[in-house]
Amino acid sequence: MPYTTPDPDEEDDVDRVPAPKPVHYAEQALLGALLLEPARLADTGTLAADHFDNHAHANLFTAIRTLPPPDPDDHAKDTAWLNQVLERARPHAPGLNASYLHAVIQFCPQPKHAAAYTRMIRADHARRTLRLHAERLAHTATDPAGPDPAAATLMQADALGRVLDDLAGQFAPHPGSLPRTTHSGDVPRQAGEEELDEERLLLATATAYPANVQQMRWLAAEDFILPLHAALWQSVTALVHRGDMVDPITVLGEAQHRGLLTDSLTPRDLMALVSTPAGSPEYWGEKILQRALLARAHTVADRITAYTDDPANTPHQLITGSRRALADLNALRTRWNRATSPTPASTTSAPARSAPLPRTGPPHRPALSAARTHR
Repeated sequence: MPYTTPDPDEEDDVDRVPAPKPVHYAEQALLGALLLEPARLADTGTLAADHFDNHAHANLFTAIRTLPPPDPDDHAKDTAWLNQVLERARPHAPGLNASYLHAVIQFCPQPKHAAAYTRMIRADHARRTLRLHAERLAHTATDPAGPDPAAATLMQADALGRVLDDLAGQFAPHPGSLPRTTHSGDVPRQAGEEELDEERLLLATATAYPANVQQMRWLAAEDFILPLHAALWQSVTALVHRGDMVDPITVLGEAQHRGLLTDSLTPRDLMALVSTPAGSPEYWGEKILQRALLARAHTVADRITAYTDDPANTPHQLITGSRRALADLNALRTRWNRATSPTPASTTSAPARSAPLPRTGPPHRPALSAARTHR
């Protein structure tokens, strides 16, 4: 007679899953193997109840592990031990019943394959764990209520890194270690008026205090939201690093050589953009870099989530791809640490990292609308 597998999902008293994932069947097969041959528990290694995706399955596994194994000969003759398992698990999973236990026993193709079913369960648990930590990273990076969002975000990134280190020791590498998941790349950052105003203030203050800019190699053009502002920052830093004079006129000349002047950005507009300093360059630079750090963390979290959503990726591929994604954040973290580490007091008239006086809105600067057209 050909082998047929009953479907325990048809049991009315057990939570139904509309479209069960492969791990659901692996859990049923493993439980069936353990109920049929309790000695197979040795094949599950360090498998724990929280590795199971299904609540009832987790409690059933806990009952199997905590009860003394039956005598094999006695177990073959009666269902006394199965009744004990059900009695132990049911208070925590009321939907379980005797018919479900018998159904999963029939569902198990080969009890001797318990180790293989265990590996499938552990692999899916690794996928869910990575996704959970990626979601936490994304949430922390976008949480405006935190007192120190950069520190909280990096703490979550460290937690994710520890999870990856732990998983790396559990799953063996294999050829083709990179995820096959394709992602659309970084989503363009959305700029609000506050973010753009901070970038404008940095450009004006850096032009006024170029000596401070010499110590700001931790800020890169890629940290800016508006491409025009990034290009103007490169203009200012080029003048500074060459040792040239820096003021609105020389910045205008450098911008001209870089092809930044257009019909919508006149020389007058550009000089107005860099002529109203407030605070210090370091203060605005750190705010811009922090926004870039949080945006990068969110991008990394989205990428890892995409990897975990792709069932074709093996645990090793998930680990490798996630580590590479996290490395992108760590590269920016290095610059953030340099920016926020104590530095000698500035010799210029602008105190290092000083904030401007409180104000109710952005300072008045003529012709800012022309700069905004370059978003």
